[in-house]
Amino acid sequence: MSSQKVLQITNTPPLAGEDEWRKVLAGLVVSNANNLAEAAWALSKDEFDCVLISGELGDGGAPDALELVHAVDPALPVIFWNPEMGVAETVRLIRAGAHYCLGYRDTLETLRDCLETAIEARHGKKRAQERAIKSEAWRSLLVGESRAMETMVETIRLIGGRRCTVLIGGETGTGKEMAARALHLASPRGTQSMVAINCSALPENLLEAELFGHVKGAFTGAIQTRVGRFEQAHRGTLFLDEIGDMPLELQAKLLRVLQDREIQRLGSSETIKVDVRVIAATNVNLLDRVRQGKFREDLYYRLNVVPLEMPPLRKREGDIDLLVDHFVKKICQLEGIPVKKVTPEALERLRSCAWPGNVRQLENAVEMAVAMSGERENLFAGDFGLAPAPSAKVIPFELPVASYPPLENMDFETAVSQFEKTMLERALEKTAGNKTAAAELLGLKRTTLIMKLRSYADSGALCAAR
Repeated sequence: MSSQKVLQITNTPPLAGEDEWRKVLAGLVVSNANNLAEAAWALSKDEFDCVLISGELGDGGAPDALELVHAVDPALPVIFWNPEMGVAETVRLIRAGAHYCLGYRDTLETLRDCLETAIEARHGKKRAQERAIKSEAWRSLLVGESRAMETMVETIRLIGGRRCTVLIGGETGTGKEMAARALHLASPRGTQSMVAINCSALPENLLEAELFGHVKGAFTGAIQTRVGRFEQAHRGTLFLDEIGDMPLELQAKLLRVLQDREIQRLGSSETIKVDVRVIAATNVNLLDRVRQGKFREDLYYRLNVVPLEMPPLRKREGDIDLLVDHFVKKICQLEGIPVKKVTPEALERLRSCAWPGNVRQLENAVEMAVAMSGERENLFAGDFGLAPAPSAKVIPFELPVASYPPLENMDFETAVSQFEKTMLERALEKTAGNKTAAAELLGLKRTTLIMKLRSYADSGALCAAR
């Protein structure tokens, strides 16, 4: 058990002699948290095999500690060791999901055995999960191993086999349709069709015909009967992208379909039963649309049975290397050329970019790099259309002349602060108050310059800059 990690939460001394307690924890890598705030920080930074909560907790108690742990990882085993714990509290904690609750009748040897059993159970579940992942074809659609992506993957794993409606949120370019396809493949419907439609791409009358179909003569141009997307997705999945842009009148009809699972083609009174799982996606806040009267509240709650939030790329920086590698292989394969290599310097630059367009913007940058590299094997930063890295520049104006007081009367910090303030003022004067240009002039990041300006402004030592 030499590599097993245990988080111990306690704000009281060990409830046994130090030597005996060391024997209990021998061979374990133990991190200590004295309160729930420290425990939350530790759980966010590291992965543990077990949590040991010993003694009394004064800042929320045992139930809050259990809830905190399971909010981060519902499968993480939690063991309580408290000789003062009563029967009623023990029963309550076990029902709430505690792995073991040990009291005055239990020995330290029992506690050690429970730790070993809990850790082995944890590892057994992980091994089973790894075997399951190998058989999950849909997992390859979701590139990334960051905490944000793993949380999303685990949610898909839990709900994939259900028929519940899912609402996928997230910024433009985060990969909402890819998550919908993963959900479809993770379900028993994965062998059937997944039909997608963009609700913002068509006017209302055409969108209704696309969704529900129409009979011949239903409207001008309807020269033959046409099956709609709901019928096409029968026994499969219907993906409604940009659902927030759907017209209000059509929202009422969609709500009725979700409630009754039956449709009527335009121009027909015949009712057609459909067995469809609906996945909707939006890059706007639908609750804001509800408050603005642009989206039906009842439809929102009908769609939002299980919410799934796609993380933006800025929250999964650790995935950039994997995404770049994935896109390079994908694009080179499509182009029918040997797989190119990205230089370490280019990767470092890619990691430092903001990527407001998220994964889609990164993929476009990789496609550009492959195209611009020609016959070269290596992809450089310039191939991705990235601006040159900022570097320190020589100030092209005369440094301020300082008059230094005698050393015996000099306050070093004041003198340095005064010199820095003067440099900032001269740079702003030289660039007509343009902070971005002033930052480049001084070889600083713009955010660093702004922070310095604010600190001097707060102290009243610098005039307001434009």
